[in-house]
Order: sequence, then C-alpha cells, then structure tokens
Amino acid sequence: MSAARLQTTDRNLILSVETLSSCRQEAYLDLDHIQLAARDAPLIIAWPSPGLPGGMIQFNQPDEWRRFIIGLGIDSRIPDIVQFKFRRAQALYLLGWIDLDVLKAGELAALIALELTLMDRYGGQIPKKKRSFATLLKHMVDTDGLDDAHIPMIVRTGGTAIGFVTGASEPCLSQRRNGMAHGDPFDGLPVGGLLELIRDLINYAYRDFIANTPPGLRPAHHG
Repeated sequence: MSAARLQTTDRNLILSVETLSSCRQEAYLDLDHIQLAARDAPLIIAWPSPGLPGGMIQFNQPDEWRRFIIGLGIDSRIPDIVQFKFRRAQALYLLGWIDLDVLKAGELAALIALELTLMDRYGGQIPKKKRSFATLLKHMVDTDGLDDAHIPMIVRTGGTAIGFVTGASEPCLSQRRNGMAHGDPFDGLPVGGLLELIRDLINYAYRDFIANTPPGLRPAHHG
C-alpha cells in the first residue's frame, strides 16, 4: 500500500477501531495436520509494520509462520460459510512456507471470501445489473462509511488502503481478483499485507452482526 502516512484528527474513530480489535474473537483454526519442515533460508515477504507500510518481515522457523497466519483469523462470530472460505485462504498461506506460488493461491481464496462477504452484507442494496465486486467494494466506502481509520492494519502501520478498495489506486482489489481468476493466479510476487487487509474488511462488514452476536456463538449461516 502507499507509503503516505495516515493522518486523522478524529480520535473517536481510532478508539472505535481499537475497541473492535480488542473485542474481536479470532476463529479457532486447527492446521496441525499441515506439517512444515525447516527451510534452508528464512522466509522474507513484504508486509506492513508500524511506520513501514511497505516494509518486509522475516520468519526463521515454521512455528513463527504458523502463529502469524493463524493470528490473522476473522472474528469467530462471522457466519461459517465465510469462515470456511477464509480458512482455506489461511491454509494456502500456511503452505506458502513451502512454495510462494501456493501463497498466491491463498490470495485468490481470500479475495473470494471477501466477495462472498460483500454480497451477503451489501448485495441487496445494489441493483442486480450494477452489482459487481468493484461496485460492492466502493459501496463499502461510499455508503457504509469505511475509511482508513476503520482499518486496524492501517491504524497499526500507517499508509492508506482506501484507494485500493474504491479503485482510485491501481491495481485495486477488484483488479487483482480479476487478474487472478481470469489470468495466471500464480503470476507475480505476494501482495504485502493482503490477507490482513481482507481480514479487516470482512470484520468491518460484519461489525454490527458481531456486536449483536453473543460471545462464543458461531452461526452456521446468516440470512
């Protein structure tokens, strides 16, 4: 994402992000059946870190990578149909320890989970003929109030992501999805922070649902 630092004077928005993040329940993800051997060299990938939206992070041991990927789970109160698709993305990301091409497949799986989320939450608010992944993403900003201050990854690291949601910055999320789905899903390097950004967008879209679902309850579906 852009290296421009996020500037906001709305302290209440920041506090709302912190509150949502602290109350979030990560979905339990058991990937113990996937065994990861030690690598000959550390895994170094692009991923935002505080003050370095375009930074790199390094993982020396497979358990470090496993904890990192599992820690990016969406809220456990989000309906199972979305959980299953996002978990598939996490599993593919985990296997990226072995081969980064598999991680690229995980990016497509994560974008599919996001599209399902947006259809569930906003699909009925957009005429069918105008409904697309791109219009759903833009609706999330224009109508549902998403901005950088509501994205925990951006609050944590700085930078901006909204242009990549609305299409103002390229390649945007819908363009990435289209390229992966209709072109070569394994083309190019991993997109830094993509799984974390999608996690945050899914949690945001379901924020009211999460707030009204008792802790510990994991609905099988959401109508």
